[in-house]
Amino acid sequence: MGLLFPAGILIAVVVFHATVVLSSFPATLHLERGVPASHKLKLSQLKERDRVRHSRMLQSSGGGVVDFPVQGTFDPFLVGLYYTRLQLGSPPRDFYVQIDTGSDVLWVSCSSCNGCPVSSGLHIPLNFFDPGSSPTSSLISCSDQRCSLGLQSSDSVCAAQNNQCGYTFQYGDGSGTSGYYVSDLLHFDTILGGSVMNNSSAPIVFGCSTLQTGDLTKPDRAVDGIFGFGQQDMSVISQLASQGITPRVFSHCLKGDDAGGGILVLGEIVEPNIVYTPLVPSQPHYNLNLQSIYVNGQALAIDPSVFATSSNQGTIIDSGTTLAYLTEAAYDPFISAITSNVSPSVSSYLSKGNQCYLTSSSINDVFPQVSLNFAGGTSMILIPQDYLIQQSSINGAALWCVGFQKIQGQEITILGDLVLKDKIFVYDIAGQRIGWANYDCSMSVNVSTAMNTGKSEYVNPGTLINNGSPRNMPRKLIPVTTIPFLLHFLLLSCYLFL
Repeated sequence: MGLLFPAGILIAVVVFHATVVLSSFPATLHLERGVPASHKLKLSQLKERDRVRHSRMLQSSGGGVVDFPVQGTFDPFLVGLYYTRLQLGSPPRDFYVQIDTGSDVLWVSCSSCNGCPVSSGLHIPLNFFDPGSSPTSSLISCSDQRCSLGLQSSDSVCAAQNNQCGYTFQYGDGSGTSGYYVSDLLHFDTILGGSVMNNSSAPIVFGCSTLQTGDLTKPDRAVDGIFGFGQQDMSVISQLASQGITPRVFSHCLKGDDAGGGILVLGEIVEPNIVYTPLVPSQPHYNLNLQSIYVNGQALAIDPSVFATSSNQGTIIDSGTTLAYLTEAAYDPFISAITSNVSPSVSSYLSKGNQCYLTSSSINDVFPQVSLNFAGGTSMILIPQDYLIQQSSINGAALWCVGFQKIQGQEITILGDLVLKDKIFVYDIAGQRIGWANYDCSMSVNVSTAMNTGKSEYVNPGTLINNGSPRNMPRKLIPVTTIPFLLHFLLLSCYLFL
């Protein structure tokens, strides 16, 4: 899924706990690693997982801030899967779901599901939603206006027998799911006037899966469903925004060091150095207009049309991908330029077809800077850690490999966590733009309380302590590793390494 490339390539699991805040809504999500840090994958396994993710694009688609202190680490050798725990129905029941920025619909396995997994290698208890056991649940009929929203994100159908609004998601790798839409309560805690208000809820529409096929059924990384985090009206962020609970903007700052952590915010992180570029309009994913690539200040000889957005090509920001991917026309000049601009003290080295280098020096001293240049004169500066991955050492020299991969079978450029880490990213859906800035994600961040982005009303949302309550006002959001969080989201983020 992300890009509807769902379970990503190297996966890392984290659990967010969120606190929603009415009016000025800081809500926090806490991420925890769901797989032991000692569990590592080979590069070939990581690449295969990213490959599966990228093949799973859907074949057809249709008054505050929530902040998420993050746990987990950007370590491409650790297997994991970012997920979160949601509470749905009455009484609330727990569901562990992947968050997918490339799809729009939240769906969970339902009772009498055919092919749904019953156990998970992630050591989480799987659950099945039963609409009949929740008095607050209601079916979505074919004539319900909310059924038409589902048409934007799936092959929606109606069952003539019972007038239920159904859906079918088909993925490029042959896997898929089908079911019907229901409405029920999403439960969370809220912060209002500096106090934590328990047992808050909001009605949302989500999918009740009655059939799953392909990779969705595999128990090694099975969860209860998928949490679509896309732009369409059926996504949970859009539904909460329409109710005045959150703005249509979210942000994240992912720590790239071994300790990991970070912040994910349903709202706009405010930082003076953030630069913005427009989203390509009318696209199902977060597409940007990449125009050129510079290495060591020199433009690569790449035809700009290589990056143009169409039905089968373009540049996508995807936190569900571990590495980064370039089309062949861009990849070969990129590798050549890196190799030509390294220090003479660096030795070129091929490892299982990957371009690597041996060096005993700090990579910041011997490797060039890279600049990705976007529409509007906006650039994303990549230091060596943003495009290299350390593999091992040979005779005392560190082996660093290029984390950018040549994408197979598609003319798509994908910027995954290798590039996204150690930066603030703001996904301004309402303003149709994405912004970023280099940032130490172990530090606190400021967020805007304005429901519409682009305004100058800002506060320092609350410092959250271990019981999840604000310490004082005004508040500032800070990354925390032990906060018990209230609204749980799962963010699928896969790490693929060389």
